[in-house]
Amino acid sequence: MSEQEKIAHLLRRFGLGASEAEREYYGERGLPGAIDRLLNFERVEEPIDLTPEGFAQQNNNLNLNPRAAQFYVYTSLLTTTRPLEAKLTLFWHNHFATSAEKVSSGFAMTAHWLMLKSHCAGTFKDLLHAVSKDPAMIYWLDNQLNVVGKPNENFAREVMELFTIGIGNYTEQDVKQAARAFTGWRYGVRRGQRVIPNDRVPGRQSEFLFVANQHDQGQKEFRGSKAPFNGEDVLDILAIDPLTAKAIVKKFWEWFAYPNPEATVIEQGANAWRKSGMEIKALVKWVMESQEFYSERATRAIIKNPVDFAIPAARALGLGSIIAAQHRDGVELRRLLPPVQNMQQACKAMGMDLLYPPDVAGWNIGKSWISTATMVERIKLADSLFNPRSGALATNLIGSARDSEEVASRLVSLFDATLPPAKLRQLATAAEAHSQPAQKANAVAKLILGSPEFQFC
Repeated sequence: MSEQEKIAHLLRRFGLGASEAEREYYGERGLPGAIDRLLNFERVEEPIDLTPEGFAQQNNNLNLNPRAAQFYVYTSLLTTTRPLEAKLTLFWHNHFATSAEKVSSGFAMTAHWLMLKSHCAGTFKDLLHAVSKDPAMIYWLDNQLNVVGKPNENFAREVMELFTIGIGNYTEQDVKQAARAFTGWRYGVRRGQRVIPNDRVPGRQSEFLFVANQHDQGQKEFRGSKAPFNGEDVLDILAIDPLTAKAIVKKFWEWFAYPNPEATVIEQGANAWRKSGMEIKALVKWVMESQEFYSERATRAIIKNPVDFAIPAARALGLGSIIAAQHRDGVELRRLLPPVQNMQQACKAMGMDLLYPPDVAGWNIGKSWISTATMVERIKLADSLFNPRSGALATNLIGSARDSEEVASRLVSLFDATLPPAKLRQLATAAEAHSQPAQKANAVAKLILGSPEFQFC
């Protein structure tokens, strides 16, 4: 694999696609420079200042419904100049899956997303603590109902089974004792200097609240130790457990590198990660610099999830840059939402509705993304990208092409597709059948998006 091919592979996995512009920007200083630029995203300014409030209904209550919250998330994915930050936030959203199906407040869900984003590359311990005190997570797993004398075990079970050490590595006694440790952990609404407990769906002003008189102060036996443990103690024990490192590294590797990794790969990664103090950025760098990550087994080996399928395609066509430029010129966000809404609807139809994971275990990945129905939706994405209203966009992208073969080659390059010569000829034939740029682009894009090769990143 050449260095340029390695950079493209890196961007497909840890960026939001390997578009021509991304390959040029990140490839300026070779692979080490690309890794450095991706990792140090905090140095990069975003093109526009997006806030959830900008997507809210401008009434007295400044209401933000969950669908508007989704538009905030998808707009940020389309416009961001920090692709690694976005990809890590998406990974943690799947890991700590929390759904607006129950947490029906757009502000609570965007606060949850922003919490994941702010901790996405810090230490796993800090992230685990932040997630566990997040009002959306507390409500999602019913911990606001967890009180002394009547412990609720939902969160205590999931924090071990799904978020840290993994199923089969804890006992029912551990669950019961951990639940006691998390009693009194809830959320409330700030009123001046006070935070008033609230059992209703958390909202814009909700924040974590520890209610001491609802906490079980007694002795607890957890993971072989006895003490009057509280929630922070339990999280600290779980965060540094070697089983947690192995579980997270395996899931991380399968999301970013390839499925079913060898035990030796996971062991090496877990050991290296623990030595770093479980800094998430150190784990990312370890994968990025691993020879195995650039092996034949890893190349084009992961089936694209719907976000990795749709968002890079839209960004490659410049839709995110167009939205950002128009907003900087004073156009209100609500007038720029149609392409954002198209991406949300497309991803949902393909099986991944952000902020609405199917359950606390998140989305199934890999082959689960592909079915007859979802393939139809993947092909239909071309209609969103090159509908009649996008004629100017198509003209800008392919208008200078002299013939249908050049149109096909142009779109293959834009979409970062790898197709055999026979399929390239099919693309040219499809373009030949139309006269208008948007129609040519749509016909070619449908064949690219529907090709087996394009389903893999």
